[in-house]
Formats: sequence, C-alpha cells, structure tokens
Amino acid sequence: MKKVGLYFGSFNPFHIGHLAVAEFFCKSGEIDELRLVVSPKNPLKSDTLESSAYDRIESVKRAVERHKLKAIVTDVEFHLPPPLYTIETMRYLKRTEPGSEFILIIGADNLSIIEKWHEYQSLLSEFEVWVYPRRGYDAAELCKKYGATLKEGALIDISGTEIRHGEEIGMDMSRFKA
Repeated sequence: MKKVGLYFGSFNPFHIGHLAVAEFFCKSGEIDELRLVVSPKNPLKSDTLESSAYDRIESVKRAVERHKLKAIVTDVEFHLPPPLYTIETMRYLKRTEPGSEFILIIGADNLSIIEKWHEYQSLLSEFEVWVYPRRGYDAAELCKKYGATLKEGALIDISGTEIRHGEEIGMDMSRFKA
C-alpha cells in the first residue's frame, strides 16, 4: 500500500517554514509521496480569502518547482463542497484511492488547537497523524495527549500571519517566502 503524506494549508504565503516541513518529509523515506493540499478556505481562519485561492495554489506550484521539491501540489479541496474539513477531505481520498494509506502531517501549533477541528476525535482515530515541531509548543506532550507521532525537524520560526503583517507595515518579508 502506498503511504501518502497530506500536508494541508492555506499557504498564504507558502514560506520557508512550510518548505522546511515539506523537504523534511520528502527526504525522510517514510512516505512514498507528499501532497501539499492547498485549502481554498480554512474554516478556522477568517483571513483566508477564497478569491486568492487560485493565486495561492499557483504560488505553491512555483515554489515546489523552484526548490525542486518532490511533492505534488493538489487542488482536491477546490472540487469538494464547502465547508472544507480535513476529516472530510481525507475520507474522500481514502474512498477514491483505496490503494493508499493517508497520513495527516501538521505542525505542533495545529495539534495544540486540534479540539477546534471538525470531528477531531474521528480524525485522530481514523488516520495516523505526524507532527512537526514548532517553537513555543511542547510537541512531545501534545503528541502524547492526542496519540500523534512526533517527527523531529529543524525549527523555523515564522508564520504566514507574521509575513502578512510585516508586509502591511512596509517591511521587506521576501526572505521568508519560499
């Protein structure tokens, strides 16, 4: 059975932190394929504009190509009915690709708010969850609490929110974009 890592995100913008996570899993040898699932609208974020979804997916595709990343950028959620929930997308993929085992890849910051996710308990019980560390989060303790698997990678201390805020006040944030 093919092991497929699914790394969901708004990727607004796709930055060096996202790139570090993607590179880590592409090189880990633990999965056969990594898919970057660009979410057109994250139900937990008010600042993700659906109108920018196509721009964001094209930006991620360019970054993957530029960095020669062996990952697939997918628009699967662009074709699913809203609201878009990770559990529903993963169930859809499991139904339509029965020869694949899907693993959810998230940062420790997302695991810290997993209880806000739609059907989070089902997500944790139906799928394997691998967690990438983030500065400021006790990833080991979170993984223990939720039954997830911690994967140790380099800590990159940046977020899309910080990049957007910096740009809003006129700072050059290009060094953080992938």
